[in-house]
Amino acid sequence: MATQFQNRLVGTLILVSLGVIFLPDVFDGEKAHYEESYQAIPLKEEFDQNLLEAPVEAPESADTFMPVDEPVTVTIDDTLEDATDRVAATAPKEGYTDSAWIIRLGTFRNLENAQSLVNTLRSKGYPAQLMPRGVKEGELARVEVGPNVSKEKLEAMTADLESLTGLKGQLLRFNPLNP
Repeated sequence: MATQFQNRLVGTLILVSLGVIFLPDVFDGEKAHYEESYQAIPLKEEFDQNLLEAPVEAPESADTFMPVDEPVTVTIDDTLEDATDRVAATAPKEGYTDSAWIIRLGTFRNLENAQSLVNTLRSKGYPAQLMPRGVKEGELARVEVGPNVSKEKLEAMTADLESLTGLKGQLLRFNPLNP
């Protein structure tokens, strides 16, 4: 016959094992299962092969901002080198007669300082930007205000910009081909 001690020991073991099995489920609460929805991206999009062989027609007329008296020459090399077309273009770099103007405030190596100056100028209502676009840390970045077709308007801004930033800006012709 089982003694009273053995009965209590077996009962305690059963209660402890039930607690170990079921209590974690009670304390964990509800389990949320998340299922992400996605769509498969096609590997290759189908397109009309005739588009590759169709000739490209020249436009009937085109408005240009470049002077008419200076020629622009574009040479396209028909040979493929490293799977890229080589295009060489020569265009006038100086001497625009109907050009816009910019104020160059400075050239900065520290990109954070240049961006801070641009943000300050923009908050005051000036059309400021960093040139060249996409400049990386460590490269030289120019802070410019403009372009504007009115040279007189920009000349009037230089005194305001100097009092705001402490920098004496240069008034320069805007060259869209060589920014």
